[in-house]
Amino acid sequence: MAKIAVMGHGVVGSGVVEVLYKNRESITRRTGQEIDIKYILDLRDFPDSPFHDKFIKDFSLIENDDEISVVVEVMGGLEPAFTYVRKCLEKGKSVATSNKELVASKGAELLRIARENNVNFFFEASVGGGIPIIRPLHQCLAANEIREIAGILNGTTNFILTKMIRESMSFEDALKLAQQLGYAERDPSADVNGDDACRKICILASLAFSNHIYPQNVPTEGITKITLEDVEYAGNWGGVIKLIGVAKKMEDGKVLTFVSPALLHGDSQLANVDDVFNAVLVRGDATGDVVFYGKGAGKLPTASAVVADVIDVVKAHGSSKSLYWNETEDNFVGSHEKIDTSFYLRMTADDAAAAKQQIAALFGDVQTLSRKHQPENELAFVTGTDTDEKLQAKLDSLHGVDILSKIRVLDY
Repeated sequence: MAKIAVMGHGVVGSGVVEVLYKNRESITRRTGQEIDIKYILDLRDFPDSPFHDKFIKDFSLIENDDEISVVVEVMGGLEPAFTYVRKCLEKGKSVATSNKELVASKGAELLRIARENNVNFFFEASVGGGIPIIRPLHQCLAANEIREIAGILNGTTNFILTKMIRESMSFEDALKLAQQLGYAERDPSADVNGDDACRKICILASLAFSNHIYPQNVPTEGITKITLEDVEYAGNWGGVIKLIGVAKKMEDGKVLTFVSPALLHGDSQLANVDDVFNAVLVRGDATGDVVFYGKGAGKLPTASAVVADVIDVVKAHGSSKSLYWNETEDNFVGSHEKIDTSFYLRMTADDAAAAKQQIAALFGDVQTLSRKHQPENELAFVTGTDTDEKLQAKLDSLHGVDILSKIRVLDY
């Protein structure tokens, strides 16, 4: 019998306990041995839980119990999660986690410690909830040279944008609805500012390109500045606005990595991913584009991924050789300035006719956009392709205009 501990009994933690016991028979068949939860660590009391006798508040009981071979970390946050996970690995206990902040910030270090102690640090649930993406990246797609990854990585922001696109709901109203439905936290800043998506693209980029990509080095922009006017212009262009995380290997060995709103054409593989669904597109040299799609969060989908990791840990013989990336202090994030791109731009002008002449002289042929009830002094267009640096220089040279929106156009 494999005895495990679960650290955290929130939404995901309670889901892990539920899935482990509900599917106990089938899990035993898959692993060849029974899995039993010995401890559940949480500072709160759960007197009405059928597992009330398993709850503890002292981490050292888990750390020092040699019967515990696998620990599930679903507390969230960086501390005390990092300290607890590190101590478990050093004690020869494998760890499965859904904690994206922990993996994005400390993944390389924890993978090294796991390897040194011949155990495993698994984190399938840290990106995409129940969508399998970590294991396919380092196993199923191992024969490929991964060229780039792009994804809708946050269900909350995707839900908000879907409401804005389909129902002309304002950002503020869509956010309130997301909170009412339990898709957004009371403090939604990690979602709407792009931090959650940033952590997830860092994990994917680190795994795909073998060097740790740190969140603090990744340019990140959320959706708080997106307006219904932008949504209308995107529709006139033939597309939609999505929050996209991108990681692409550059010729100099660095990785172009960013999170930002983007215009995607309607026939894009990511354009029709709506509501709380996520999708990750992996572009390999042998497979071409492969898309992983599903609900990116939620109690049972995320718990399912955590339990799958537990099953793999129980079946494993030593550390995984493929789930690993280099621990480094170097910044491997490349500069956007030399990358070819195009932008959607929305602006108001003191003199619309003069502004159009400037735009034509600076940008050449642009795709002019329109919307219902468009003010005479409001201009919107999509530029041609040029380097980010040159396009920004052209924007800086415009006079008599006020730039209201600048959104990257992506081709996925």
